[in-house]
Amino acid sequence: MTAQVMPDKPLQGIHALGRENTSPPPSHKRLEGKIAIVTGGSRGIGEATVRLFARHGAKVVVADVEDTLGNALADSLAPSVTYFHCDVSLEEDIQNLIESTISRYGQLDILFNNAGVLGNQSKAHKIIVDFDIDEFDRVMRVNVRGVALGIKHAARVMIPRRVGCIISTASVAGVMGGLGPHAYTASKHAIVGLTKNTACELGRYGIRINCISPFGVATPMLINAWKSTSSDEEEDFMDFGKPREEEVEKMEDFVRGLANLKGPTLRTKDIAEAALYLASDESKYVSGHNLVVDGGITTSRNCVNL
Repeated sequence: MTAQVMPDKPLQGIHALGRENTSPPPSHKRLEGKIAIVTGGSRGIGEATVRLFARHGAKVVVADVEDTLGNALADSLAPSVTYFHCDVSLEEDIQNLIESTISRYGQLDILFNNAGVLGNQSKAHKIIVDFDIDEFDRVMRVNVRGVALGIKHAARVMIPRRVGCIISTASVAGVMGGLGPHAYTASKHAIVGLTKNTACELGRYGIRINCISPFGVATPMLINAWKSTSSDEEEDFMDFGKPREEEVEKMEDFVRGLANLKGPTLRTKDIAEAALYLASDESKYVSGHNLVVDGGITTSRNCVNL
């Protein structure tokens, strides 16, 4: 699928005003001339990645269901960043997102499948005899269906150009067991599997497929999910209230205590930097890879005083 570049044509469903990004640009822009989409890009890891990609010269489309936050982010970084409402579990939304991006920019170089949900993190949902199939379906619909649809429709427009980069957010829960509820763990293992399988297929077209597996990053989504302890009420996947500073610090302390690597604190910018590496030409020979960013926890969790 191809389209002419029409810089003056408004992108349907996208909102952007004329304020420039005031962050100082890096001396070497690693994504100069690239067109990127970041799903789940309105906050957390997605927001950090949008900001970093834009600083490195990319035109970025933020895709999310959080319209207020997404529009505000696009406003603050315009004209480099635009916003598009997209529910990744709906194929029509994904298709419209990709086609609208092509209509505006004429190409798609990078798709970062970052949108996802944690599901209910309460202890009751970690017990298999109390397995909630509706909860499982909700998590899989966003985390796995969303990634699969993103790869499908990005591949459609990347294959003719014989170039492209697709990245997905997985998790340490997709590397080993015991790090999350069953539905979340299954969904993240599936993302790693999709990454490897599609890398095998799409490599012949010059398309690289990779994923990133973070440990716990103190995002509003994670903090709010861990605060929710009720197993009797419907989990509100969109409970994204801004956590208090002390809640962020408590989460960061908890993660630091578990990690084998002592000293650094894992933050959203660290995952954005990993995404930048995988999106840039510096990783031109990296495909089918799961880049684990976890302070060594998945390799050292069962160490015995080494």
